[in-house]
Amino acid sequence: MSGAVVVLAVNLIVAGLLSASFAMVAVYDRKQFAARWMAVAYGLGVIYFCTEFLIAKLGAPRPVVVFSFSLCLAAMLMFNVGIARKYQVPVPWRLLSAVFLVSVVACDAIQDMPRTSFARMMVYQAPYFATEVIGAWIVWSARSRRWLDTLMMFLLAASSLQFLSKPFLSDMLGGTGATAQHYLATSYALISQSLGTVFAIANALLFLVILARDVIADVTVLSETDSLSGLLNRGGFERYANAVLRQEARKGPLALVICDLDHFKAINDTFGHASGDKVIKTFARFLRAAAADHHVAGRIGGEEFAIILPGTNLTAARLFAEGARSAFSALPVDGLPEGLRFTASFGVSELAPGDDLSELLSRADKALYEAKRDGRDCVRTTSLPADGRRAFRSS
Repeated sequence: MSGAVVVLAVNLIVAGLLSASFAMVAVYDRKQFAARWMAVAYGLGVIYFCTEFLIAKLGAPRPVVVFSFSLCLAAMLMFNVGIARKYQVPVPWRLLSAVFLVSVVACDAIQDMPRTSFARMMVYQAPYFATEVIGAWIVWSARSRRWLDTLMMFLLAASSLQFLSKPFLSDMLGGTGATAQHYLATSYALISQSLGTVFAIANALLFLVILARDVIADVTVLSETDSLSGLLNRGGFERYANAVLRQEARKGPLALVICDLDHFKAINDTFGHASGDKVIKTFARFLRAAAADHHVAGRIGGEEFAIILPGTNLTAARLFAEGARSAFSALPVDGLPEGLRFTASFGVSELAPGDDLSELLSRADKALYEAKRDGRDCVRTTSLPADGRRAFRSS
């Protein structure tokens, strides 16, 4: 058994395993449409490698050779569809269809040319080159890329070059054999199949890593999101807030606002828990609308919310809280009596040198307690005066 036959057998097994792997990802996360296309692509690869075995062992008429070429090209084009789905780039269906149709016609036309012809080899490999270039272009067109995505783009570009190099390799290594049956015994077949294996596995594994990264990110977001309000839950808020504190502590002021819905138990007792949930959702929607992109907002308790305001001092944070208090008190809640309005109390603190999140939360919480004690529907702030004693201020 020649080395090329062994490599072809490895390709067949690997294509099957990769098709199954992508299928499992698609079953686990039904939003991963890209994984479905990848499973189809490598499934076609399995059929392609089977036909290559048959052609090499038994020979094949012209239509079978063209069919085998069509399977391989279709698999690569499906890979590109998967890439487009992953990166939310419009699938270039017309371009992919044109490449497929023109390439199949060209493959049929070159069957009458000598197998040792350089022009024949170039026409045969050019569609594969073009397909990989299209894949790299799709990744480049993505709205956002991280370093793994950029690596994917360069890997596809490198793969395209290896297809373009094959006519030169064939010329250097004595060609592809006098007949299809002789192909797997040539040095060119061993190198060509090995190159294809390396790039096919590298592309697939990198794409699996990228999909796994996204799945993990989605799971993390779900685990850190409060299902009722859509804001960060306590754990998510603390993780993001700590990250902001590490970044902003050296840059400038930072403030924290804690807010608590007033008389929330009475809302539940009077109108029911479903109505209480509507009030929470309304306040959360309002908070998201009021917050800037760089703010971090979360629901940290039953009816308690918090928002980190980077680049904001105590005075500006107090103004933000007062504006939020006034606006929310005038906001209707769908499904509840039209004239009914709800209020919230607010506590505000500013980051002091040496503070961590727990100290910042503690001071804001004490200010919130003062707001509740002073009649609710108001804002209180706490700061550290020069003598180190905490002082409360009304607003």
